[in-house]
Amino acid sequence: MRANGTGRRGLMLVLSSPSGAGKTTLSRALLAEEPELTMSVSVTTRPPRPGEVDGRDYRFITDAEFDSLVQSGALLEWARVFGHRYGTPRAPVERALAQGRDVLFDIDWQGTQQLKAAARDDLVSIFILPPSMGELRRRLECRAQDPPDVIAGRMARAAAEISHWPEYDYVLVNDRVEDCLADIRAILKAERLRRPRQPGLVDFVRALAP
Repeated sequence: MRANGTGRRGLMLVLSSPSGAGKTTLSRALLAEEPELTMSVSVTTRPPRPGEVDGRDYRFITDAEFDSLVQSGALLEWARVFGHRYGTPRAPVERALAQGRDVLFDIDWQGTQQLKAAARDDLVSIFILPPSMGELRRRLECRAQDPPDVIAGRMARAAAEISHWPEYDYVLVNDRVEDCLADIRAILKAERLRRPRQPGLVDFVRALAP
């Protein structure tokens, strides 16, 4: 019996990691393989990086626009990271969950804590660890997007971010992208089948009774 045959409610799948541990790569691969999964597009006050597209990777907005969203309660969560603010618009997420679609979040531990406070029953959180700090630095340097001082700042922040791993439902080490992706898909499949996420089960089981 497929979960969506019993009126499944969508879930919020959070991937968090220190910068460079691979959550963006994993997110893109997961979205390509999971048609029932949609990406939550965050708003941010930082400028676009090379190759980023407004409305696909982020919605790039001004500080004044961000202030307005916060004051009106239009964000599920928001945080300041490396001097810029990031937030999750509330309306599209709530609409997707009600329609039985899952929403993927690429956010940090601060945003995850806020989502947990706002909607714990809908949340599934995964923290992605690098295989080593040396490998984390190598990945940041190979990305060639940031100057050395920014990379040093990201490395310094990584230890603080990693310290929040016990707050997550699942913790994975991203040594090989293929293996880590398979683990995430297994978690997603199991969480979709959890009884509380299938509100139609009550009527389904009643119909089975003689």
